[in-house]
Amino acid sequence: MRLLVLLAVSLAVLPSAGRAADKPISFINEVAPILKENCLACHDAKKRNGKYDMTTFEKLLLGGVNGEAIVPGKPDESDFHDLIVTAEDRRMPPRDKGEAVPADKAKVVSEWIKQGAKLDAGLDPKADLVRELRLRWTPPVPPVAYKYPAIVNALAFTPDGKGLVVGGHHELTVWSVPEGVLTKRVRTRAERAYALAFLPGGTLAVAGGRPGQEGDVRLYDLTAAGQTVGGVALLDGVGDPKVMVKQLLDSDDSVLCLAVSPDGKTLAAGGCDRAVRLWDIGAGPAAAKLTQTIENHADWVLGVAISADGKFLATAARDKTAKVWDLKAKESVLTYPEHQQIVYAVAFNKDASLGYSVGGDSQLRTWKLAGEGKGEKALGGHGGDVFKVVAHPTKPVVATASADKTVRLWDMDKAAAVQTLTGPTDFVYAVAFSPDGGLVAGGAYNGEVTLWKQPGDGKPLKTFNATPGLPAK
Repeated sequence: MRLLVLLAVSLAVLPSAGRAADKPISFINEVAPILKENCLACHDAKKRNGKYDMTTFEKLLLGGVNGEAIVPGKPDESDFHDLIVTAEDRRMPPRDKGEAVPADKAKVVSEWIKQGAKLDAGLDPKADLVRELRLRWTPPVPPVAYKYPAIVNALAFTPDGKGLVVGGHHELTVWSVPEGVLTKRVRTRAERAYALAFLPGGTLAVAGGRPGQEGDVRLYDLTAAGQTVGGVALLDGVGDPKVMVKQLLDSDDSVLCLAVSPDGKTLAAGGCDRAVRLWDIGAGPAAAKLTQTIENHADWVLGVAISADGKFLATAARDKTAKVWDLKAKESVLTYPEHQQIVYAVAFNKDASLGYSVGGDSQLRTWKLAGEGKGEKALGGHGGDVFKVVAHPTKPVVATASADKTVRLWDMDKAAAVQTLTGPTDFVYAVAFSPDGGLVAGGAYNGEVTLWKQPGDGKPLKTFNATPGLPAK
């Protein structure tokens, strides 16, 4: 109990969201969130239903096809207010698009208009409201003890192989290997970590975000100092610049995948905005520089890989294709469409003569980079979607993680499965090799992390739930 109390104090408390009744209503803090939740799905810069764009304060006042929608000081004469409170069919949001604006929130809008429909001092009328809200948002404190399992979307061994970093809820957790004991918790802005990759020198790159809200790529120093409570180090990756050392990307939706080139000079990331961005990290994290932004897919980018020679980028996407991009020529090389289902992840062999991809068709497929992506092999065996494929650090072996609750090892010289690793009791979303290749780790939907020794008998060396404080079943 003492540990739980100390952890609660150490992780801080969010400020109160209350507002004195006699204070002026803040547009950005009180009205804009109502717009984002109830209006922007139909009135953003792309859809502009009724030619009404509400993405900035200036455009909100400008109105749409019916002219100005807000009359400062007069909510009863403001069409914008009338549309959110009316019981008629013209109600906004439309009945087939969602619930009506709650009465308490409609009252806030009414009072704001009555007070003159003013903009907060210092805020640019042309500023994008979604971005301004994002900048002002404060991430919650991770729970001291979770009531429910935290999905493992990503995991990575530390460079020394002694620790395993796992994504949690607004945090990263670090566990000892092979004991499976929690040693560190790192608070993060991102609700979920979707991809982890260590850079040369030991800095951890993390891709994640809040689905539908924001996405980011941030760099963390897990060796930074922090308070230790009950043997667990607590690091603040939100407010401490010694922990969160660099932010490379701030986007409107989640970033889903990462890859570091084998020479450690290039970092690639892709996500829900369909773009892949590449940074030159050769001079170190602090000097990271964006070098390319590639939009080569029609849907979310779910996987990225960089060839050993640094010449090619492979991508996997929800548009049911894998693609290869020539990084020097900055042009598309090939598109591989044979999965005919979502393609979740990609990898290269050592000499970049072959690409590997996995997807919703339950197959591990190999294809040539030469000859416009001609398919080589379709390797079956998994009994469900295959979510990840990762290469062994030294051998021509890859590991795949699947919805069939297994991890499989494949000898790519023989194009054949060599072992099925069992033990997980739920979909396996993440898989990683230790730096020396002697261990394989798999992370599952129900929070389970399973470790297997390599070479081994395919049975778990250790299984633990990477959810701090989760009550035992």
